[in-house]
Amino acid sequence: MSWYLSLVLLVGVERLAELVVARRNARWSLARGGIVHGRGHYPFMVVLHTGLLAGCALEAGLAGRPFVPALGWPMLALVVAAQALRWWCVTTLGRQWNTEVIVVPGLSPVTGGPYRLRWLRHPNYVAVAAEGVALPLVHGAWITAVTFTVLNAALMVVRIRCEEAALATLSPAPSAGRAPA
Repeated sequence: MSWYLSLVLLVGVERLAELVVARRNARWSLARGGIVHGRGHYPFMVVLHTGLLAGCALEAGLAGRPFVPALGWPMLALVVAAQALRWWCVTTLGRQWNTEVIVVPGLSPVTGGPYRLRWLRHPNYVAVAAEGVALPLVHGAWITAVTFTVLNAALMVVRIRCEEAALATLSPAPSAGRAPA
């Protein structure tokens, strides 16, 4: 169990690293006339992601969820894959990646990295969804996995509509550009 708590803590540290990058990128975007969209849903997103981490630790510990290798190891691999996809998105978007929806007028949408797949408009949210299922299930926290998945699905409806509206304000992409995460 202690190794699982270490994993959850490590993911929490990763989230803090994301916030450092996001704040730096927000300053960059706002200095260039960036416009923030959809501030209303952002606090809910913060609470939901914090709740995921807390739920993983609490459910696994308080409910005595066991580590089941047949489930736990594949879910751990999925957590690692989700982190890899998340950071591929972050590095592809560069300074324009953010946890908030901020667009800089005059820039084009991203068409490189994972964003080159036209059928996968928001690959970062695939990483979020995968992690939201996999991280709790590493140690059998199925209630947390289900709760996060349902609440995240509702949030993603709002978030993706917000991002699509924000992206619609940008210039069409030439061959490669940038857009919000």
